[in-house]
Amino acid sequence: MTIAFVGHGYVGLVTAAVFADLGNTVWVVGRTKEKIERLKKGDPLIYEPGLDELLKRNLAAGRLKFTLDYKEAVVASAVIFIAVGTPSKPNGEADLSQVFAAAEEIGKSLVGYKVVVTKSTVPPGTGKKVAAIVEKVKPDGSSFAIASCPEFLREGTGLSDTLHPDRVVIGTNSDRARDILVELHKSIDGKAVLSNVETAELIKYASNSMLATKISFANAISFLAEKVGADVEKVLEGVGLDKRIGRSFLYPGVGYGGSCFPKDVKALIAIAGEYEYDFKLLRAVHEVNNEARSNFVGKIVQHFTSLKGKTIAVLGLAFKPDTDDMREAPSTDIIHSLIEKGAKIAVYDPIAMNKAKEKLPSGIRFAKDPYDAARDADAVAIVTEWNEFRQIDLVRLAKGMKHLVLFDGRNIYEPARVRELGFMYYGVGRM
Repeated sequence: MTIAFVGHGYVGLVTAAVFADLGNTVWVVGRTKEKIERLKKGDPLIYEPGLDELLKRNLAAGRLKFTLDYKEAVVASAVIFIAVGTPSKPNGEADLSQVFAAAEEIGKSLVGYKVVVTKSTVPPGTGKKVAAIVEKVKPDGSSFAIASCPEFLREGTGLSDTLHPDRVVIGTNSDRARDILVELHKSIDGKAVLSNVETAELIKYASNSMLATKISFANAISFLAEKVGADVEKVLEGVGLDKRIGRSFLYPGVGYGGSCFPKDVKALIAIAGEYEYDFKLLRAVHEVNNEARSNFVGKIVQHFTSLKGKTIAVLGLAFKPDTDDMREAPSTDIIHSLIEKGAKIAVYDPIAMNKAKEKLPSGIRFAKDPYDAARDADAVAIVTEWNEFRQIDLVRLAKGMKHLVLFDGRNIYEPARVRELGFMYYGVGRM
C-alpha cells in the first residue's frame, strides 16, 4: 500500500520507517527544506536506537520518500496520517493549529477517495473539525473518510513499540476506512481495538494519564515513606506484586517529563473543564509531579543549608534514558532551581548534551563524562537513570569530588553499598 505521513517528528518518522520496512511505499511531508534534505541523506534528525539503520535501508530500497509537496504525497497515497505536534497552550489545552493546517493542505490535494487519519494526540471531537476543514476545501469529485489511530510509542523503544504494540486502536465511523486500516496494520501484532473516532481520541489521553497517575502515586507514597521511616522500594514492590496493579510505572523519582505525559495530563484536565467536569484527580497528579522535583531540590538545600558557591554535578538531562528528548525534562526545572539558590552546575548526559544546551542557562559546565562532571563537585545528583550510571565506578567518581554526597533521584543504587564507600546517600522515599 502507498501511504503518507504529514510530519517527521518522533512519531511520524518512526512510524513511517517501520511501515516502509514492512514493504509499503511511504511518503513523508515536511515544512522545512533543510530538514527534508537531511532526511533524504539518511539523517534522522532525532536520536532513537535503530532508526538510523532503518531509515537508510528503506531510502536505499526506494520505499521511503520525503517531500515538501503535499500534492505529490497525497495523490499517490491511499491513507494520509497527520502526525504533527500538539503542544500545550498556556492554559493546558492542546494547540491544534498544526493539525488544522495539515488538514487544509491535505484537503486541497485530494484526488479520488482517501482515508485521513489523525495519529497526533488530539482531544475528542477533533476528527469532526478535521472533516469540516477537508470538506470545505476539497476539489469536486474527491471523497474521504476520517479516522483516528493514536500512537503509543515510548522514546527509546519506538521501533519495537510500533511493530509489537499492546494494541492497535482504529477509530472511524466508515466501514470502508476501517477495512483499509485493518489491512494496513495486518503485519502489526497488537490486539485491534475498533471504535468510533471520539473513543479512539480519548483512549490516548486516558492511557497516558493513567500511567502518569501511577508515577505520581509512587512519588506521593515516597513522600510519606520518608516521614514514617519506611523504604518506598519495598513498599511498592509489595504493592506491585498484586496482579491487579503491577509494578510497571510504579516507581518514585523526580517526576515524569517528555512530550506526552505532561501535555496530555494538562490537556485532559482542560478537556474535562470544557464539559464542566473538574478532574480533581488529574490536577493532583500534576501537582504531585511538580512536588517531586521541588522535594528533590529541597533535599539538596537541606543538606548544605546554603547552596551559594556549591558545585552540583547533575548526571542525566534527557527526560528518560535512551533518548535525547529534553521536552519537560525534570532536569531543567531542577537545574534552574539550583542555580537560583546560588549553586554552580556541571552536567553530563550520554546523548542529550547538544539539545540541553538549547534549554539550559549559560554558565553551566558541560562535562565529557560522569567523572569529569563530578570533578571538584560538592555533590552528585542522579536525575536520569541511564544504564551507564547504574554501573558507574563510584570509587573513581569519589576521587575527584570535594565532598562525598550523592542524591539519587531515581533510586538506582543500593544505599548501604554507597554508604560503605564513604558517601552520604539520599534517595527518594528511602532512608
